[in-house]
Amino acid sequence: MNLPNKLTMFRIILIPIFLFLLAVPMNLGSVDVVGTLIPVAQLLAALVFIIASLTDFADGQIARRQHLVTNFGKFADPLADKMLVMTAFIMLVGTGSENVAAWIAAIIVCRELAVTGLRLIIMENDGEVIAAAWSGKVKTFFEMITVIILLLNNVFFANLSIPMGQICLYISLVAAVYSGIEYFYKNRKVFADSF
Repeated sequence: MNLPNKLTMFRIILIPIFLFLLAVPMNLGSVDVVGTLIPVAQLLAALVFIIASLTDFADGQIARRQHLVTNFGKFADPLADKMLVMTAFIMLVGTGSENVAAWIAAIIVCRELAVTGLRLIIMENDGEVIAAAWSGKVKTFFEMITVIILLLNNVFFANLSIPMGQICLYISLVAAVYSGIEYFYKNRKVFADSF
């Protein structure tokens, strides 16, 4: 297994750790970060999420630079992203975050499942693994930034009174819908015989 694929697998391994930190009640106290109190478990979850997000950037860069692009990587890399992002949004809703409405998380999760299903159909019919489009990469970037800002309680923007987490959340929502539509439109031939 090459390095980019190892990084992808590492990202997948980090997901249950991230989930554990947010799901299991732990009274580790809170820490003051630039005047904003953040529960320690939530801060640790944010750090795990940041590390996982950085592996997403690194594995793609290494794969392209060293010509290590594989079908496994083209399939597993976006799948790992989807698993990480869906887990984060579901946990933000599940932990009672006022910043993430359940309907937004539902749309994002549905988009991820629909695109994954489309990828599987294309792979089964054509034997082709479609790589992530730019719109999908932009969507993933904003989703990851959104989760980090929300987990850190908007700490870097709190003094500016800018709801950056909310702004990024709505950008993520628009990017998710747009990229989902783009994937289905570009691959509409898959369903041509079904109608």
